[in-house]
Amino acid sequence: MQSLEVRIMKTKWKNASSLDLNGENQQDANGLCDMITVLKGRRPGSTPNSDSGMWAHSMTVQDYQDLIDRGWRRSGKYVYKPVMNQTCCPQYTIRCRPLQFQPSKSHKKVLKKMLKFLAKGEVPKGSCEDEPMDSTMDDAVAGDFALINKLDIQCDLKTLSDDVKESLESEGKNSKKEEPQELLQSQDFIGEKLGSGEPSHSVKVHTVPKPGKGADLSKPPCRKAKEIRKERKRLKLMQQNPAGELEGFQAQGHPPSLFAPKAKSNQPKSLEDLIFESLPENASHKLEVRLVPVSFEDPEFKSSFSQSFSLYVKYQVAIHQDPPDECGKTEFTRFLCSSPLEAETPPNGPDCGYGSFHQQYWLDGKIIAVGVIDILPNCVSSVYLYYDPDYSFLSLGVYSALREIAFTRQLHEKTSQLSYYYMGFYIHSCPKMKYKGQYRPSDLLCPETYVWVPIEQCLPSLENSKYCRFNQDPEAVDEDRSTEPDRLQVFHKRAIMPYGVYKKQQKDPSEEAAVLQYASLVGQKCSERMLLFRN
Repeated sequence: MQSLEVRIMKTKWKNASSLDLNGENQQDANGLCDMITVLKGRRPGSTPNSDSGMWAHSMTVQDYQDLIDRGWRRSGKYVYKPVMNQTCCPQYTIRCRPLQFQPSKSHKKVLKKMLKFLAKGEVPKGSCEDEPMDSTMDDAVAGDFALINKLDIQCDLKTLSDDVKESLESEGKNSKKEEPQELLQSQDFIGEKLGSGEPSHSVKVHTVPKPGKGADLSKPPCRKAKEIRKERKRLKLMQQNPAGELEGFQAQGHPPSLFAPKAKSNQPKSLEDLIFESLPENASHKLEVRLVPVSFEDPEFKSSFSQSFSLYVKYQVAIHQDPPDECGKTEFTRFLCSSPLEAETPPNGPDCGYGSFHQQYWLDGKIIAVGVIDILPNCVSSVYLYYDPDYSFLSLGVYSALREIAFTRQLHEKTSQLSYYYMGFYIHSCPKMKYKGQYRPSDLLCPETYVWVPIEQCLPSLENSKYCRFNQDPEAVDEDRSTEPDRLQVFHKRAIMPYGVYKKQQKDPSEEAAVLQYASLVGQKCSERMLLFRN
C-alpha cells in the first residue's frame, strides 16, 4: 500500500485543517512553505508500509479527536494509522474509563511508595523490577511510549493465591487452612479467570472442604447461643404483639435478625485519597506537578525548556540507549514540543483549555519527569513520558499514568464530556505492551467498525488471532465511512474546492485512488472539514 503523508497547513478557513497527501515538509524560496510541498510516491523496490501517515501543520482538537477515534495517533506533527490487517503486530487503540477506575493492589503499592519517599525519604530496598522497559518497538510507534515503563502488575498465580487466601481468612477466622490440593484447585480457577480477561480483584474462590475440615458452605453459618436466644425472644414477642412489642424490643437496642446487620464502613480509599494524602510538615521531599502549554510563547514552558531537554537526553541515552548525537534539540522539539493542535479555550471547556501540554513533575525544585499529553474534547490522550533514571525506584511510569487518570477525573468535573483516558496502542502480541490492559475498565477500538468494545470481550479473540474485528455484529459497518467523496475538501493552487470539482481537472488515474484511500481512512466528517492539499 502506498503510504500517505498528509501535511495540514494554516488557512484562514474557519475550523478547517489542510492536508497534503504524500507530501514532505519543505521550505520554499517565495516564503510559501505553509502552502507548498512536494508529492512523493513509494520508492522503487520498497516494500509496502504497514502504516499510513500524514504531516500535520495545524489541526483543530475536534478533528484530532475524531481521527484518534478511527485509530490514528500523532508523533510530533506526524499523524499515522497502522494498517491493522497487514502489520505483524496489530496496534489497537485503547482507552481507560477513569470514572469507574479503581486502583489495583499493585497500583496502591506504587502510590504508597511515593508517599513514603516524600514523607520520610524512604527508598525501596533491592532492585526495582518494574522499571524500566526496553525500547525494541518499531519506528511506526516511536511516539507511543507515554506509559512505556513496565507496570508492577504481574498477575502471577502465587500473588493471586495469596489474595484469595486473605479473602477466605477474613470471611471466617475459625476456618482451617486449605490443603495443598485445594489451593491448586483455586489456582486453576484463577487461571480461567485470567484467560477471560476479568480483573483479578473480582476473583473469589470457595472450595468445598473435605469432611471434617473447614466450614461446610452448604449449611447455615454457626451462630452464638446468645444470638439464638435473642432470636427466639424476638419471634415470641412478634407472636404476642406483631407491632408494639417488637418496637419495644428494638428500642432496647436489640436489632431484629430478620434484617441483615449493617456492614461496617470500610470503603477502600479512592485514587485521589491515595495520591493527595496529606504529608507531615517536616516531609523529606516536596513534589509538585505543573501543567504547562507546549508553546515557546508561554513563559513557563520557555524558562523550563533547557532543564526539560537535558532530562530528555538523559532518559533516551540511559533507558533507550540512543546515541547522544541523536538526541539534539531539533529532534526533541520535533518529537515532543511540536504539535499540530491549535489551542482552544471555549467557555464550556476545561479551565486549562484544549491542546498539547507538558505535565512536569518537580521534586525539590527540579524536574524528574515530564508527561506529554493532549487535552481533547472527550479525553486526555497520553503521548509520551520521559523521566530521570535516578528515580526509577519510584515507578514513575505507573505513577504518572495514575496521576493522568486522576487529572482526567478532575477535568470531567468541569467538562462532563471529557471522561476518557487514551493510552495509545495496545499490542496483545507484544508481552511488553500488554500492560495497558491492566488499567480497568478499558476498551479497545474495533479496527473495522470503529466502535469501542470492553477489553474483556476482546481478549479471547486476540488469543486466537493477532488481528480481530471486535464488533460481533456481522451486519455492522463503519458509520462514518466515506459515502460522498465528492464533498471532500481539496486545497489546490491556493483555492479551496470540493473533490468533485478538483477531479475534473485531473488526468492521472492514480490520483483518484489516492484521494479515495485518504477519504476512507479519515472518514466522511473529517474529509469535509479538513483540507487535502494537492499539488
